[in-house]
Amino acid sequence: MPTGPNEPRRLRLTREGPILVEGPVEVTAPEGTTVRCDRFQVALCGCRRSKRYPLCDTSHRRRTQ
Repeated sequence: MPTGPNEPRRLRLTREGPILVEGPVEVTAPEGTTVRCDRFQVALCGCRRSKRYPLCDTSHRRRTQ
């Protein structure tokens, strides 16, 4: 986790899954809603299938190809 205001926030991209962010975070969605999450790691939706968007609810796992 970042230890000061000048430390970068770490993001981890996963294949076919969420974007993992070291928390806590505050996210503003395209429509203007803001979500704050105080967890040490937050999963952000990258596929836009989540019912909890911008947070991931693992909807990407039910993808049919």
